[in-house]
Amino acid sequence: MSILIVDDSKAARMILKRALNQAGYGSHKAEEAGNGAEALAKIAETQPDLVLCDWNMPEMSGIELLEKLNADGLKARLGFVTSEGTEDVRQRAREAGALFFLSKPVTPEGLQEKLAPLLG
Repeated sequence: MSILIVDDSKAARMILKRALNQAGYGSHKAEEAGNGAEALAKIAETQPDLVLCDWNMPEMSGIELLEKLNADGLKARLGFVTSEGTEDVRQRAREAGALFFLSKPVTPEGLQEKLAPLLG
């Protein structure tokens, strides 16, 4: 099983990887992308099982990525891991088909709660 971590902060990607390991998902292959445009190319190429995506990024935001995936007919299971948390943002994410919305800072328990139904 493969997970694509999308965040413009290398530190945030490392923290998320560590939390995935602590939550029991260390055996899953984890790849990284630094922005939505980079993620779009990786998703088209590798078709990860799950995308964990930040909202605010340069070049292409997380919501722009999800909307582009939908427009292009690329099916990707995507959840947001972000510091954005307003109800408007959450509503837009749900309407675009986001599987979940997890607020930063990420904890292993929070990840497990969101990922268990998806990854088993």
